[in-house]
Parts: sequence; C-alpha cells; structure tokens
Amino acid sequence: MRHRIAPYTAVIVVLVVTWAISHDSIRIQQTARDLMGMKGLQQVLLRILPKNPYFNKYNNIAATILPSLKCDLSRRCPHDHFAMHVRSGAANVVGPKICFDGKIIMSHILNNVGPGLNIVIVNSETGAVDRCAYLNMINGVSEDILAYLKEIKSGEIVIVASFDEMTTKMTSEMRDIFVGMGSTLIQSVSYRDNWVFAGRGGIGMRSTFEKRAANNETSNIYEGWPKVVEVGGCFPRST
Repeated sequence: MRHRIAPYTAVIVVLVVTWAISHDSIRIQQTARDLMGMKGLQQVLLRILPKNPYFNKYNNIAATILPSLKCDLSRRCPHDHFAMHVRSGAANVVGPKICFDGKIIMSHILNNVGPGLNIVIVNSETGAVDRCAYLNMINGVSEDILAYLKEIKSGEIVIVASFDEMTTKMTSEMRDIFVGMGSTLIQSVSYRDNWVFAGRGGIGMRSTFEKRAANNETSNIYEGWPKVVEVGGCFPRST
C-alpha cells in the first residue's frame, strides 16, 4: 500500500513547493518539508528539477530550499553562518554525532568517536574542519588532554559532544578552558552527565549552543544514564 501512496505524496509535495516558490512563502516551504521529511523532499526535488522545464525559471530554488536541509535544520542559515548540529552519545552504547555545514564529521557509523569528549575544531573564516578527535576521559592521560585543549586557537569554532563518561580525567584547568570558550554549564558537569557544546576558543563570550543532562536516578532514561542531549542551529562565521 505504501508503494501506491508514495508517488501521489511526491506529486502533492512538488505542487506545494511550486506554489511556495511562486508566492515566496517560507511557511508553505516548511509545510512541504513536513509532509515528507526534509530528506524526502530533497530527493524529490533532485529528481524533478533537472527534468521539469517549469523549474528552470527558478534558478535559485536550490539556494532557497535545499541548503536549509544542512545538518537537518528546519531553516536555511544566512551566508555568514554555518549549519551545525551536535548530539551526545546514548549511555555507553551509541556514540555521539557532530554535523557541521551539511557534513557529518564524527559519528558512531563513521567509527571515529570514543568515550569522553568528542571534539571538532573548525576554522571560523573558511569553515574548514581543522581537526577532530575524541579525548578519552576515562583512560586517557590528563596532561595530553590538557595539552590538546591548550592548542585550540583564539576564535576557532569548537564543537563538543560527550560519550560514556567525561569527568574521570577532567581537571579544573580543563573546565576553565571551556569557560573561556563560552560554556556556562561545564563547571557543573559531573559523573556520567551528558553534555554538548559549541563555542569559540579563547573568546569568553557566552554560548547559546549548550545543553546538559544530569545523571539522576529519578530522571535517567537508561539504567544509570541520563537522556541524550542535542543542540543545533546557525553558528556565526565570525565574532
């Protein structure tokens, strides 16, 4: 039954998008995305745009709809912002995911995440990922972890997601470094808490991209582990 309905759903979505473009309606574009999901809409558009001459009049359609799909955000980011979405790990089973400017940089599927702090460092001017790594906060060497954090340059975009346990090797000096990046929650993060954050190295401006889920027996979703936390949005290219 699904196979019979899907083509009609696609047609409806395309008609809605067509109406939206002609009336410049962001609200209707969002409705179209909701009908099939953002990825579904993108697939339909990519199939139809090259074939349907009607859409040739709307050369900016890719700029008005498709870019907003970056990192599964619900809206398109301005040209001077980067799309970003970060999600913590789930207990000690499923690793975190960090998406930046439409590309998944770290994830369980990519097999490049690990226990502790999963961190992506980005050049704020070009948007190029400079480096990424996971800092093992359970069995790692505190001095090496601190040295890594100290190498982050002022102004660089820093995106972090916790996985498993992130405080065993955490020191007050490490916490202070994250405070200098704009974190307001790192000082209260404790054993098995989940934490996600995006800020800038050495700027000290409070970041709005931060969440924490406390390890609490009365509120934990998983046995001994809190819920997954995530943040996303448009991160400014520069201060």
